[in-house]
Amino acid sequence: MNNGAVSAGPVLAVVLAGLVVVAVTVAWAGGLGLRRDLVTASLRAVVQLAAVSLIITAVLRSWWTTAAFITVMLAVAVFTSARRITTVRLGWTAALPIAAGAVPLGVAVVAAGTTPLAPVAVLPLAGILIGGAMTATSLSGRRALDELRDRHGEYEAALALGFLPREAALEVCRPTAATALMPALDQTRTVGLVTLPGAFVGVLLGGGSALQAGATQLLVLIALLAVEAVAVAVTVELVAAGVLRRAASWTYGPAS
Repeated sequence: MNNGAVSAGPVLAVVLAGLVVVAVTVAWAGGLGLRRDLVTASLRAVVQLAAVSLIITAVLRSWWTTAAFITVMLAVAVFTSARRITTVRLGWTAALPIAAGAVPLGVAVVAAGTTPLAPVAVLPLAGILIGGAMTATSLSGRRALDELRDRHGEYEAALALGFLPREAALEVCRPTAATALMPALDQTRTVGLVTLPGAFVGVLLGGGSALQAGATQLLVLIALLAVEAVAVAVTVELVAAGVLRRAASWTYGPAS
């Protein structure tokens, strides 16, 4: 260790390998599946972070390269959510909730002067907000589509009662889809009591004061709540309108 930072080396490699083994073993013993996914995700994390560590200095040298990197982050987030929701048809629509949450609110936070107008500050903030929007979109999209599939009878009953297709779909899928906000809500509720998230620790390791670290983390958490709320709301609307859907699923709403 050096000033609280994790030292890269053989010991770290052994510890990481051991943690992966534990995760895979527990998944196997518990019948959870996902063993291959756990290994693949871990290996991808190693490769991707190694690559980012090598290029990040070059990326942060100009606004053009920073903007290009943020665009790549957004594209990967869209692809990941579309695949997670398993929307083969019109998968590009996963871009709408992610961008609708992360882009305008991220710009507003920077424009308000709450974070320095510098690539080294804007890039990590963009990554955090895009990542939060991606997770919220994936969770809410999957849950909304699952509800519409599993409770198709209730959807049909609502139509029989005179509901429009969009209203009927919202009645079925909106309550469950909204639970996608629970992780962000729990993290915000328990910050400082259960967890000390990355932004807080990062500012401390960078030499900032505890007050600056707290202010930074508070900004990140509240911004994430807003971004994820927008992402969930837009995702549910797209599902209810029949725009965001699975190719193999039954169709509903105005698009049917």
